[in-house]
Amino acid sequence: MGRKILLVTADQQRHDALGCNGGKIARTPIIDGLASQGINYTRAHNQNVVCMPARATIISGQHVRTHGVRMNGIPLPEDTPDIARLLKEQAGYKTALIGKAHFEPASAPGAPYFENYAASQDITGPHRGFDRMELAGHTGRAGRSLFHYPKWLEETAPGASQSFQEYVSPEREISGKPGGDTGAVQVWHNSISKDLYHTNWVADRTIAWLNSLETDADWFCWMSFPDPHHPWDPPSSELGRCNWRDLDLPDAYPGSVEATIKVLEGKPRHWLDWYLGRRQFAYEVPKNFVPAQMTADQIREVNAMCHIENELIDDALGRVLSRINERGWGEDLDVIYTADHGEFQGDFGMLFKGPYHVDALMRLPMIWRPAPSARIAPAVVSQPVGHVDIARTIAQAVGVKPDPRMQGAPLPTSAKNNRERVITEWDGGFAGESITLRTLCRDGYVLTACEPGSVHDGSEGELYDLTNDPKQFQNLWDEPCHSSLKRDLIADLYDHLPESRNPPLEQVALV
Repeated sequence: MGRKILLVTADQQRHDALGCNGGKIARTPIIDGLASQGINYTRAHNQNVVCMPARATIISGQHVRTHGVRMNGIPLPEDTPDIARLLKEQAGYKTALIGKAHFEPASAPGAPYFENYAASQDITGPHRGFDRMELAGHTGRAGRSLFHYPKWLEETAPGASQSFQEYVSPEREISGKPGGDTGAVQVWHNSISKDLYHTNWVADRTIAWLNSLETDADWFCWMSFPDPHHPWDPPSSELGRCNWRDLDLPDAYPGSVEATIKVLEGKPRHWLDWYLGRRQFAYEVPKNFVPAQMTADQIREVNAMCHIENELIDDALGRVLSRINERGWGEDLDVIYTADHGEFQGDFGMLFKGPYHVDALMRLPMIWRPAPSARIAPAVVSQPVGHVDIARTIAQAVGVKPDPRMQGAPLPTSAKNNRERVITEWDGGFAGESITLRTLCRDGYVLTACEPGSVHDGSEGELYDLTNDPKQFQNLWDEPCHSSLKRDLIADLYDHLPESRNPPLEQVALV
């Protein structure tokens, strides 16, 4: 028998959400335990800070400009490299994805993609190398797409789906009033029971799939939690886990509107435009939401909801790992834990995500607990790594030949390695705006070049010294004493960008 692979992803979870990464609120003992037994990558970055491009990179092992899913709403071509298909075809692995996939647009007109119609037609695969797919999104409501979870919920507990807050609609209005205790955007008190909530459902369905396998089966399962992505509406029964009134404001919250404006004035102009509500650059920002109008208590409540949802993910993962051990697979189990992207959660006075390449959105939790039978010593790796490395890591662990089109490299297993850089990109357009960002992280610096578009003329950018300015408040881009460093980092960035896909893939929907 070979090694079993459990790939676990959270959605919109920050690097510092976990205790093992310095988080002091959410209790995450299961994930922290994996970090202590395995390898914790403390400078892991995504290659794009929104869902579809990030997930396309994870499954394909390719940079965004190579697989072509440069923004949400672009379906991943089925002929790209695919780690699930590779394990299935080369090594006979049983494969499943339970939870959020998002390789195909959820809002595509006419529901032409598998992810749009599978649940309504009682189909669970095969698709994209997975024998089985059972899909969930961020709400139990039957919205633009009827995934397996809301269908199951309506059949199991008719009417329960109405307890969820609605996700931002295609018109970017908010369905329902701002809620919670503070009237915060996309916050809601959800009367659904914990047993019926989608985090619990993902764990239950994963366990059911594992129970269907023969003891001697080799398997790869991608367990993909929709939380802590908005809407922030965990079961009300769990609100006692974290009282928002007890929370401090985030370290990277400047402290007032005036202080925030002063910080953002030192950054490229799209930061302040977005904060003041003058322009919109990303679909998922509700139409009438202006970050500068958000109160400190609303930031606290959003953070409390995220902490609660992170604890529920940790609990659910613990149940799955317990069942894996009961099946006798524990010694041969590799666990990779990460998120697709982060969330501002009040940093810089912001919420949600967009074309902003700072730690809140770009830096990820990433933990690899190799199979105990592999005898790989625990380590903390501070050198830069990325999503692009995951597919080759899995291929190497299983012992199959990677698709030669996969980029990246197997994740290093010790702090003694030659990793130098990780690259993140943004090629996004929305509401008539276009922003293109190219970002390099190396040697303790993050450099972002703003290429020409509707906002920038190509002269603007960002440069942060992560050692002396971990909050990324002080932009060194225009500082004369850093001009030589800036020049060297720009050259390194463009020397290591892969070739772009030509022609570019077409965006067929917003998300």
